[in-house]
Amino acid sequence: MELQNLDKSRLPTHVAIIMDGNGRWAKLRGKNRIEGHRRGKTSVRVIVEMSRKIGIRYLSLYAFSTENWFRPHDEVDALMGLLEHYLAAE
Repeated sequence: MELQNLDKSRLPTHVAIIMDGNGRWAKLRGKNRIEGHRRGKTSVRVIVEMSRKIGIRYLSLYAFSTENWFRPHDEVDALMGLLEHYLAAE
């Protein structure tokens, strides 16, 4: 992307993203759902870094809906563990 031609005055102040599809991504590739969630962090890093670079002031990532609490207990535990790990590490 050519950022030098980007008109920053036309960018929104706040961008919100609903993160979805990591489990389906993994399933299509013969991997378990948790691996899909792990791989999602790469997309998050790219989004956060580019948002900062182009001057987005506020970025909201909606990563866990109330419906997610009804997933299998192991998957919810893994998701919470990933969130805790990445918030501390990143």
